[in-house]
Amino acid sequence: MINALAKHHGVELHETPVGFKYIGELIKQDKIAIGGEESAGLSIRYHVPEKDGIIAGLLCCEAVARRKKSIGEQIKDLFGKVGSFYPQRENFRLTDEAKAKFTSKLKIDPADLSGRKVKQVVRTDGLKLVFDDGSWVCYRASGTEPVVRLYSEASSESERAKLAAAAVEWVKN
Repeated sequence: MINALAKHHGVELHETPVGFKYIGELIKQDKIAIGGEESAGLSIRYHVPEKDGIIAGLLCCEAVARRKKSIGEQIKDLFGKVGSFYPQRENFRLTDEAKAKFTSKLKIDPADLSGRKVKQVVRTDGLKLVFDDGSWVCYRASGTEPVVRLYSEASSESERAKLAAAAVEWVKN
């Protein structure tokens, strides 16, 4: 959804490796107005170049108060402008043997995933496969836990479920 929002507003998007230090650096260099990551970390220009979950919550409260619409209603409005997006994250603990096999697979750029043609491969942090319809999967080894994280996003919950199942199958085979 972030990509679609940036495109909708004509704003440059910076995709960084995981770690708020990369986002904080872009804020300090005045290259971005807002940055965030999945762990409720968010910061805005002229605030602090570190993640701040409290400001994220306060900004949500302000959006509800000013627009007089629930977060759910605002997301529905947003989907009407930029399309629908349904994300998912799964963690996998792999045996040493499975991890070695998976690590080898990550070095190759797949042309497709379960019949879906890969449009773009992004290696900013892990392996992200973007498909023609804008859906994507990303495989990333955690830097803090002995797990592989699998992220997926599609335009409907049913498509996301199919994509996530194909992505899981790729990890296991």
